[in-house]
Amino acid sequence: MFRIEAEVDKARRDLLRSLLRDTNTAASPVLAALRGTPGEREVPLHVWALDPAGGLAGGLVGHTWTTWLHVTYLWTDPRHRGTGLGTRLLAEAEHLATTRGCTASRLETWDFQAPAFYRKRGYEVVGTIPDYPPGVTEYILTKRLD
Repeated sequence: MFRIEAEVDKARRDLLRSLLRDTNTAASPVLAALRGTPGEREVPLHVWALDPAGGLAGGLVGHTWTTWLHVTYLWTDPRHRGTGLGTRLLAEAEHLATTRGCTASRLETWDFQAPAFYRKRGYEVVGTIPDYPPGVTEYILTKRLD
């Protein structure tokens, strides 16, 4: 009846993404209202901290979409940890996101990374995934920016 294949196929991936987007748009008035507007697309948001020599001391990579900031990566050089640099990077990203109309932020972090750091900055754990990867817990955190 069906032939099942397991191969990387960029054309099918793009078709699947388009079909899923159409299905989601049909099911959600919010997504339907975004269709064809600038709010439909993710907009990259990057914040960098450079040392006096121009080297990377830290950075944050994420994007904004609809009214959300999604923090994908936040890293500071070990030499600069504990100086407030991570806090400054996160605060700047949140500020930039609010100028784009964002009212909330989300991110994921592992138990050995920075869940306490984010909690101290107003983020709340809204989900956990144990053993992702095995032996590690991933936390999903959000924060209201308004």
